[in-house]
Amino acid sequence: MQRKIKVLTLNIHKGISFATRKFTLEKLRTNIRSVNADLVCLQEVVGQYPNLVRESQFEFLADQIWNHYAYGKNAIYSNGHHGNAILSRFPFIHQENVDISNHRLERRGILHGVVTVPEWGGIHLHIMTLHLDLSSWGRKCQLDKLCRLIQKNIPPNEPLIVCGDFNDWREYASTLLHNKVGLTEAYLSQTGRHANTFPAYMPVLKLDRLYVRGFEVENVSRLDSRPWHELSDHLALFAELKF
Repeated sequence: MQRKIKVLTLNIHKGISFATRKFTLEKLRTNIRSVNADLVCLQEVVGQYPNLVRESQFEFLADQIWNHYAYGKNAIYSNGHHGNAILSRFPFIHQENVDISNHRLERRGILHGVVTVPEWGGIHLHIMTLHLDLSSWGRKCQLDKLCRLIQKNIPPNEPLIVCGDFNDWREYASTLLHNKVGLTEAYLSQTGRHANTFPAYMPVLKLDRLYVRGFEVENVSRLDSRPWHELSDHLALFAELKF
């Protein structure tokens, strides 16, 4: 039996085009569906904001395709909040949002979901999605927290995916995560470099990552064809993995 899974990660910039300042949720939903991902990991997702959305963005994007989803509320303001989300074809048996904020101006969290894939015989698959600080000091603290969380809560024999917006323009994270917890960055492993993902129209910074443990990376790509570069200020990463 082939144990394969497709994963997409994207910072959706609250569903607003960075270039045009127009809402992109309809196009986002259409294009995310087009890659037929089993797991979709999203950052900067609006969970509640009456003047911006009528329903949570993760529910809108999941509609009729991903029957299971998890949301981690991080940034909370007077009339709403946003955070990270995981859309899944598989049922969650556990979900937790871990606060890794370093100060009140940058509220950050690690959303950790555990799903079971029926065809895999009940194996637990762990997915983490996150959005790290802008400061180098803040990111280092959060990466240390991530490693401790993995070491404490995830057995070495259970497959793990960690992805999101790492803001790691100095490319520090991959060596640390590989040495401490055995994570391999998918795009780096296939091409010898991290993917340029920001800003979407002319990407020069390598901010977004897709790390795996317990998987073989069959294919990985940066989704940069039209209209992906019009949907957010970041580009998406998409991978096909074999367990």
